[in-house]
Amino acid sequence: MSDLLKCYLVSKDAESRVSAEVTERSRDDLPEGEVLVRVAYSSLNYKDALAATGQPGVNRIFPHVPGVDAAGTVAESGVYEFVEGDPVIVTGFDMGSNRWGGWAEYVSVPQDWIVPLPERLTLRQSMILGTAGLTAGFSIDAIQRHGVTPDSGPVVVTGASGGVGSMAVAILSKLGYRVSAVSGKPSAHEFLTKLGAAEILPRERVDDRTDKPLLPRRWAGAVDTVGGNTLGTIIRSTQLGGCVAACGLVGGGDLPVTVYPFILRGVTLAGIDAAWATPLPLRHETWFRLSTTWKPDLLEEMAQFVELDQLPEKIDDILAGRMVGRTVVTIGGEEPLREDD
Repeated sequence: MSDLLKCYLVSKDAESRVSAEVTERSRDDLPEGEVLVRVAYSSLNYKDALAATGQPGVNRIFPHVPGVDAAGTVAESGVYEFVEGDPVIVTGFDMGSNRWGGWAEYVSVPQDWIVPLPERLTLRQSMILGTAGLTAGFSIDAIQRHGVTPDSGPVVVTGASGGVGSMAVAILSKLGYRVSAVSGKPSAHEFLTKLGAAEILPRERVDDRTDKPLLPRRWAGAVDTVGGNTLGTIIRSTQLGGCVAACGLVGGGDLPVTVYPFILRGVTLAGIDAAWATPLPLRHETWFRLSTTWKPDLLEEMAQFVELDQLPEKIDDILAGRMVGRTVVTIGGEEPLREDD
């Protein structure tokens, strides 16, 4: 392995001006870790875009390599659980925040951050799913654990054309749920219909600005990627015993809601964190489900593939709300041979 590693490096100068470039860094710049992974694919998430533009609160260390996702093969290992050549996935934790992330030829990580690549997934497919698919999976798991079944009623998904939203639409539809997809992008309607959405709603349908503590019952469950007044509207509109999985805040961090939906309708608000809060057994179980019964039928059609030097344009797109589906970053791109290949 070369002593120089190609990466997407974000820097900040003495006057706090942020810049980014595709460059090479010394292998010695990698943080200490029990396992060194040669990265084949990464992905672009909203959090990555914030890290790539130096947004406060995402990362405090510069220079910095974003990328909360990485899939590749073990290059070196100091633990017996992983050996050279093993195909693996690394998502969440501090990857791409305050630790060298997946937008690089190699990452060095603790063993507890690693999930073996499921047998029915390729590295490429695992990064189409990525943190977005994992977050959607955790959200659906929460809804199911609270007894929301396809017979319970419709499930609403906000931000439906984005990474998490589109994954939630595809998985829920495959599982037999009637999905109401909320999107402000008319150009994404055909895409969402192909994924299985039963209806597509404009954003204003889930943006009630009145001070009513309760609204007419509409949803048995929800996957909300927006937050703010949208989340408050959905909570007030959820049926008896329903569950709302909240996993995003692009619409704001405030929650304008009273306790009435919780104590009069028994609504559950489930917070979803794909970085730290999810127990490792559930993380492994969810990856298995995503590789089998939950694997979207149109997975390959849900993504576009870019190189590291094409990321600036895509970062602008995701921050401006123009992104549809998933963006996968090709770095090494090599797939390991399985034993049955």
